Amino acid sequence: MGGLAEMTARGATPGLLEAVADFVDLVDTLRRECPWDAEQTHTSLRPHLLEEAHEVLEALDNLDEATGEGIEHVCEELGDLLFQVVFHARIAAESGRFDLGDVARGIHDKLHHRHPHVFGGAEQGSEDVPTEQVLATWERIKREEKRRESVLDGIPATLPALARAAKTVRRAASVDMAPEPPTDGPADEAELGEALLDLVVWARRVGLDPEEALRGAVSRLGDRVRAAEAG
Repeated sequence: MGGLAEMTARGATPGLLEAVADFVDLVDTLRRECPWDAEQTHTSLRPHLLEEAHEVLEALDNLDEATGEGIEHVCEELGDLLFQVVFHARIAAESGRFDLGDVARGIHDKLHHRHPHVFGGAEQGSEDVPTEQVLATWERIKREEKRRESVLDGIPATLPALARAAKTVRRAASVDMAPEPPTDGPADEAELGEALLDLVVWARRVGLDPEEALRGAVSRLGDRVRAAEAG
């Protein structure tokens, strides 16, 4: 409970700390007394973690941010996702590897270090730093932390092709290696969605796999970026 006392001293509300502590205690009880929870491992929980993450995304898709309609569902699904985080931390704690406090401290310190425009004591406020510079600084610091040889290191190969493409292009842009955009294209998300759907329909018509085609294009971009980094 020392960690909770420290959080209280930093200004966290007692109600928040009590709720978190109660939830951690509940997960501990489930781990000890529920046969299903007791037999779970990091590996066996993988599909549940993925499912809960997708359910959060679905809740966000159905959220009206202007009116707040659907926010209760977002709260509920975030709770299910939090259960997965706490459960994994509980399993790791049993073997003395890490606990929930280590998880929280780790992400706290990481975010603090990667936001020098906020916590670095600079005279100008974060609102004066261009977003592009913030992202470039983030990628540079992350690369230094993990001792990565390329800005593309760490992009999960299992990401869907479109998500992997977006992440690869963003990383490539941080080293001025992003492809030039076309001279003309969709004006908004609706038009972009229709254009992407048209390409999928065309691919089906001519017998091509759009997922694999995009994966190949992203891999070729990655090869060009890595070659340029290697000099």
